[in-house]
Amino acid sequence: MKEIKLTDIKGVRVGQAQNEKAGTGCSVVIVEQGASAGVDVRGGGPATRETDLLNPINMVQKIHAVMLSGGSAFGLDAASGAMQYLEEHEIGFDMSVARVPIVCGASLFDLSVGDPHVRPDKQMGYLACLDSESNEIKEGNYGAGCGASIGKIAGFDYAMKGGVGSYGMQVGHVQVAGLVAVNACGNIIDSQTQEMLAGIYKDGKMLDARQVVFEQMDQLRKLPEGNTTIGCIVTNVKLNKAQCTKIAGIAHNGYAKAIVPAHTMSDGDTIFVLSTNEVEGMVDAVGIIATEVIEMCVKRAITHAKGAYGLKSYSDFKKK
Repeated sequence: MKEIKLTDIKGVRVGQAQNEKAGTGCSVVIVEQGASAGVDVRGGGPATRETDLLNPINMVQKIHAVMLSGGSAFGLDAASGAMQYLEEHEIGFDMSVARVPIVCGASLFDLSVGDPHVRPDKQMGYLACLDSESNEIKEGNYGAGCGASIGKIAGFDYAMKGGVGSYGMQVGHVQVAGLVAVNACGNIIDSQTQEMLAGIYKDGKMLDARQVVFEQMDQLRKLPEGNTTIGCIVTNVKLNKAQCTKIAGIAHNGYAKAIVPAHTMSDGDTIFVLSTNEVEGMVDAVGIIATEVIEMCVKRAITHAKGAYGLKSYSDFKKK
């Protein structure tokens, strides 16, 4: 077993763009040759694009990119920039009159930081695709993680900085790697040590998110809106759409291990799974690895985040 980068998987590129002043950005995963794909949406408040076509009963068998963005539902426009970039590079399905690339996407809510009137748009999505040509993956306050925040259960005044993280594993010839933008309403936990990495920060310490919820149960108050953790897993193992969809469901266990609580009504937690169809491999093995990869992506997003927009980060907390 060894650690790999997402871009170590043949044919995969990753690009990001952000507006640091406005506090928002987007991250794109491109597979030019096309990839089998599936998705699993567990959160109660998703903002997604082209997820219906990933249903195994539908016609399209491959997609060419996944766009993860900030900006809430407005940020879905960033996928249009990927459409333009891929069309210019003659990537997509040949429909005689035009090449049509398939770009799926999901967005998180980051309008509470920076400038809420600036969101990822077509131009930013295009810039993220251009950035993919550099073959470099930056973590923390980049791309879709630029304006991400966590620990908002007690209110945004007690939130901490989220971010974007990437991690991959190779076991034998099987490669599984991912990219996750962490914008959860809950806390982030290291499941190995049970250490609370980041979350509700009040009076110089972090509070147990579950206890905060339990203390407010009789108030019938819904959790704060403006959350969502979104991610993409890529594997070189041959998978069809149904198998990709199953792996996406299994991979959500990584969210559940790292985020407390996960999959709330005010989150739009989503995972895409892409297969480049290079090697044979056991589907369940891919699911096990994908779960660990997602958990590590979440952890790396938090540990690489820097304090910004008045939000403290993991690194700030560890310095105390």
